[in-house]
Amino acid sequence: MQAIFETLFDICYLTTVITLGILMFKKAGNRKQYTLYGIMAITLGCGDAFHLVPRAIALCTTGLSEYAAVLGIGKLITSITMTIFYLLLYYVWRERYQIKDKAGLTYIIWFLVIARIVLCLFPQNEWISATPSLAWGVYRNIPFTFLGILIVILFYRSAISNNDTEFKYLWLTVVISFACYLPVVLFAEVYPLVGMLMIPKTCAYVWTILIGYQAMIRETK
Repeated sequence: MQAIFETLFDICYLTTVITLGILMFKKAGNRKQYTLYGIMAITLGCGDAFHLVPRAIALCTTGLSEYAAVLGIGKLITSITMTIFYLLLYYVWRERYQIKDKAGLTYIIWFLVIARIVLCLFPQNEWISATPSLAWGVYRNIPFTFLGILIVILFYRSAISNNDTEFKYLWLTVVISFACYLPVVLFAEVYPLVGMLMIPKTCAYVWTILIGYQAMIRETK
């Protein structure tokens, strides 16, 4: 039952975000924020596929333990593409609200992105192990969490100050995704049911993409 539900859910998720990303990229025209948004959605979907597709195959065949190495590599790729996702979202913010300065903020964002990716590449993460390092799971998510906090603050403040009804809840989608993601990092190995939080996390990502897609469609009319 778990295999069927997860597989169908993942197929719907990946199909939705990648399709919306392609549509946004094709229809964006000279609107750079939506070109970035489309690339962002495609990056998210393709990156997550490296983990979700092997997981679905494992659940439907011999089990997760037989695919530990492949799943670990998939998690590594997903960790990097998720980071790039938020980097692109930062540049969507700059384009949407016509931010021309704040070079210091850009340096901070890039520092957090690079720190996160570098930490993900350390062998101490033990990605291909059946029991990867919890400590390194925490280390690599410290800069990632700060990145998420900055994105939340930026979109929250800008949506209010610009009376941006289209993007007024985007900050909330990021809050939900992190609120569901971090407990999985910390507790899923000990309490497997915590892993169920990945479902609302995934839905939050779909909401993020839908916000951009719907805003583009409304502006096109």
